[in-house]
Amino acid sequence: MKKFTAKKRILITNDDGIYAPGLELLEQIAREITEDIWVVAPDQEKSGASHSVSLTSPIRIRQVGNKRYQITGTPTDCVLIALSQCMADRPPDVILSGINNGANLAEDLSYSGTVAAAMEGTMLGVRAIALSQIRPSGQQANFAPASRNAPELIKKLLDLDDWPSDSFINVNFPDTRLDEIIDVKITTQGRRPPGSFSIDPRVDARAQPYYWVKIAHMSGQELPGTDLQAVAENAISVTPVKMDFTDHYWCKSLAQTLV
Repeated sequence: MKKFTAKKRILITNDDGIYAPGLELLEQIAREITEDIWVVAPDQEKSGASHSVSLTSPIRIRQVGNKRYQITGTPTDCVLIALSQCMADRPPDVILSGINNGANLAEDLSYSGTVAAAMEGTMLGVRAIALSQIRPSGQQANFAPASRNAPELIKKLLDLDDWPSDSFINVNFPDTRLDEIIDVKITTQGRRPPGSFSIDPRVDARAQPYYWVKIAHMSGQELPGTDLQAVAENAISVTPVKMDFTDHYWCKSLAQTLV
């Protein structure tokens, strides 16, 4: 196992914005590992941005400190700008995305800007870890579980030799007291019942309709071995995620039917 030394370079980003408490915590943790820390994050919250790229509007970048930049784009834009502009002399050895104010479990991965930054890093050949602190709905996260457990976990992950080039790690810390965290579990991506999103129609002061997307996660399918079950049991969920979306099993039956 190789030691992740202080000579390594880390890029930190998120989808909650450059002044988010979770990003500040993640930067503190990263500085326990190396001195070469770069922060490139959105200038405002981009939750739910998924893997979107700013193709129809310009991206503006502003340096707000030593090796610290805020940009007007998405988390994916942050990774692209970081590698092509801010860190053009040498790419990072790893990308840490988060620590998100809220869960990124099950189908959340499809919507999450936090996860998307890790995806983009993986596509560009950089190891990436997405980290999230689960919180009660409508409340701010208590980052104590992440603060206590993330440093050792990140160091262990960064020291891995067998890291597939097309995979990244998705980590979720349970919302519980520190003495109730039972373990770290390697999990698969769960799946909630459909119906977490609803549309709330409203009318503004000029009698024009507008809409809020409301989210209320459905429960009831916390299958064994999944990220949903792990956090329900107060465990830290570590899910290896592969960029290959192909349904390889279905390929076989499709070939028999269509080819």
